[in-house]
Amino acid sequence: MKKLLFTLVLALGALSLQAQIDRSKMPDAGPAPKINLDKAEQFKLGNGLTVLVVENHKLPRVSIQLNIDNPPIFEGDKAGVGSLSGSMMGKGSKSISMDAFNEEIDFMGARLEIYSQGASASGLSKYFPRLMELMADAALNPNFTQEEFDKEKEKLITGLKTSEKSASAIASRVRYALAYGKNNPYGEFTTEETVNNVTLADVERFYADYFVPANSYLVVVGDTNVEEVKKLVEKYFTPWIKASPPNLEFSDPTDAQYTQVNFVDVPNAVQSEIWVENLVQLKKNDPDYLPATLANFVLGFGGFSGRLMKNLREDKAYTYSARSSLGNSKWGTSTFGATAGVRNAVTDSAVVEILKEIDRMVEEPISEEDLKLAKAMYAGNFVMQLEKPSTVANYALDILQQDLPEDFYETFLERVDAITVADVQRASKEYFKPGNARVVVAGKGSEVLENLEKITFKGKPVPIKYYDKYANPTEKPDFGGDLPEGVSVQSVVDAYFEAIGGKEAVDKIQSLKLVYEGSAMGATIKSEELRTADKYAQTTFMNDAPMMGIVSKGDELFMKQGGNKVPLPDGMRQDMQKSLGIFAEQSFAMNPETKLVGIEAVEDAKAYRIDVPGETVQASYFYDVETGLKIKEATVINMNGQTQNQESLIKGYQEVDGIKFPAIKVSAMGPQQVESKLLEAVINYEVQESDFN
Repeated sequence: MKKLLFTLVLALGALSLQAQIDRSKMPDAGPAPKINLDKAEQFKLGNGLTVLVVENHKLPRVSIQLNIDNPPIFEGDKAGVGSLSGSMMGKGSKSISMDAFNEEIDFMGARLEIYSQGASASGLSKYFPRLMELMADAALNPNFTQEEFDKEKEKLITGLKTSEKSASAIASRVRYALAYGKNNPYGEFTTEETVNNVTLADVERFYADYFVPANSYLVVVGDTNVEEVKKLVEKYFTPWIKASPPNLEFSDPTDAQYTQVNFVDVPNAVQSEIWVENLVQLKKNDPDYLPATLANFVLGFGGFSGRLMKNLREDKAYTYSARSSLGNSKWGTSTFGATAGVRNAVTDSAVVEILKEIDRMVEEPISEEDLKLAKAMYAGNFVMQLEKPSTVANYALDILQQDLPEDFYETFLERVDAITVADVQRASKEYFKPGNARVVVAGKGSEVLENLEKITFKGKPVPIKYYDKYANPTEKPDFGGDLPEGVSVQSVVDAYFEAIGGKEAVDKIQSLKLVYEGSAMGATIKSEELRTADKYAQTTFMNDAPMMGIVSKGDELFMKQGGNKVPLPDGMRQDMQKSLGIFAEQSFAMNPETKLVGIEAVEDAKAYRIDVPGETVQASYFYDVETGLKIKEATVINMNGQTQNQESLIKGYQEVDGIKFPAIKVSAMGPQQVESKLLEAVINYEVQESDFN
């Protein structure tokens, strides 16, 4: 088979050797490059499986991709069954155990994954026959067992619980549910309840219905040939029984009738997640596809050159990233969306700026310079993809699946080059609809709602509708109402000291050592804190080996890593000093900036929330209204345009020498919840100066 041919034909004018070049003018662009793509070899099995083969002998490697191009699948009250089906596959088969399967893959230095709607594998070409055999065996003969089902079900539920308080996950779930409706495959979502509805029999039924050869494509790229591939595919995939998936019909979703904010209160959110979106009807074979794609590129898909990034990041410093996306689907409706995660204080301003940039694309023609830059970057990305052997196969697969003209990619750059400013604006008017936009905001209502309620668009107020984290309509959040008369920061702190042993006993403590221990990622994690009135040292150990530490003393704040000291920003030092001391409450109660925000729910309890503001570090403390005990701590760190959230729930107290200390702290380490137990509490510990070096 021929190698991939990529020929750039450049029109060069005849220049005199003596001619002077005017370097003050940009040279005229030459004609669009012509592209010649070899065709992938193709054949089809009797069961409906289509096979595409691209030979490339530069490296002794082969990759295999199985793509099952099913219509959208609605899982209903068993949402999660597809995820469970995919997670149980690729772990051996009915003829080979999971351990033996994994050992053989590792021995070959290969990669093999099976998922609910396909599979992929890659490895050295000398192992290609065995890799094809293992892939087919695992895909066509999965070994669904109750034991593995229970494990995967537990993992899925744990992951769902971990994302429950994630503003980003909540915003994503709600935006799709509101755009499509929860009875649509693109609008439904997985919950702990729907996962618990799924049985092993449901997984087996899902596999039988949807892992079928109709509309399936097997793509092989690399150091092989058509004859070898055909022999192997016929041997290992002919047993795949001919079948088609169920084809369900769904009503088309509709856009919002007017611009509106759809707000979800996420009390623990450290920043607001914003999505401004509308529905679109766009297919890859539509004449508008390329003009609309370039319009989206100019708005926010073009990275740092996009208007959203220039406005919200570079000009306003509202966010680390702002971008847009424009979907296309042969099955029907997809979405256009613009998104950013922004600081609470600028949530309303960010919404206004995103709407403004979208509206500007609709109402004002872009400049020729913007169009030229977008074309150059888009064409550059396209050309770079041509260097990959898999590109020919992917393009051939795209032509089959998307019903594209045979020369769609050969004429791609010519058609991009022919797009005009008027084409881009016409596409913007068709697919960007700020007047029908849903502005989904998931954020901390107590801090952002007051200003969100003041937003206007084109001189008209933007109404707000309220939803819970599962996209159910709800009332405007109640942020605790009026505080009881006489309650203040000081009264809450006094009640806390009384609850843990009395203020007199607390005041007698001159130093303190606390040690907590938990486990995460198969390792023992230990945290040791030393506190005096004006010094603080915290060291984290993994399997008893020190990983890192933080030390604050006087005008110094630094991080310890091994024998190195890394100074931390002065703004962070100033913020952290607001909560130093034997107990943080002794310091922040004296700070006039400290605020008693209100009453919030912490799991099943009502708690007074106290905020200690700062430029780099903001801390929040929560105290049970009934007992006075602290039940949660949260810290938000803003550095270099990024935000990090640290949160610990306190479960019970343990008394040591008449003082109660948190017995268990539960916090997140990546996707895992870590439960740390109090190992040691030493009151008036004999600290040394070396402890803070």
